[in-house]
Amino acid sequence: MNLGELRAPEGASKNRKRLGRGSGSGHGKTSGRGHKGQRARSGGRGKTGFEGGQMPLQRRVPKRGFTNIFRKEYAIVNLSDLDRFEKGSTVDLALLVAAGLVNKIGAGVKLLADGDIKKSLTIKVHKFSQSAKAKVEAAGGRIEVV
Repeated sequence: MNLGELRAPEGASKNRKRLGRGSGSGHGKTSGRGHKGQRARSGGRGKTGFEGGQMPLQRRVPKRGFTNIFRKEYAIVNLSDLDRFEKGSTVDLALLVAAGLVNKIGAGVKLLADGDIKKSLTIKVHKFSQSAKAKVEAAGGRIEVV
C-alpha cells in the first residue's frame, strides 16, 4: 500500500446537500425550507431564548440574591498548616507560596485558627481571626499585619 492508494472507508465521506439547483435535484423550488412560515424566510430564526411570545424561561425563573462586585477574596491559611516551619522562623507571603500553601494571593492572606500550633513563629499576613491570634501568642509567637 502506498500513500496514493489510500481511500476513505465506504460511507465515511458524504456529498453536501446542494440546494436550489432545479426540481430534478430533489432540492429545488423551496430548497428544503417548506412552504412559507418564519423559517422559510431569510433571517427567520428568531432571537435566542424566544418562545413565540410566551414569557421566556430566563424571565419567568425567580431571581434571588446579590453579587457584591467589591468583594475581597482572601487566600486562607490554617494554623495546622504552619506546623511544618521551623521554630523561630518568620512566615511571610514568599515562604507560604514556596511551601505551596498559597497559590493565588488575591486580596491577601488570612490566618484562621483551624488546628493547633506548638512552635513560636512570627507570621506576616494581611488578616487573621482573633482565635488564631490567641493560639499563636499562647505558643510564644506573634502576628504582624502586612
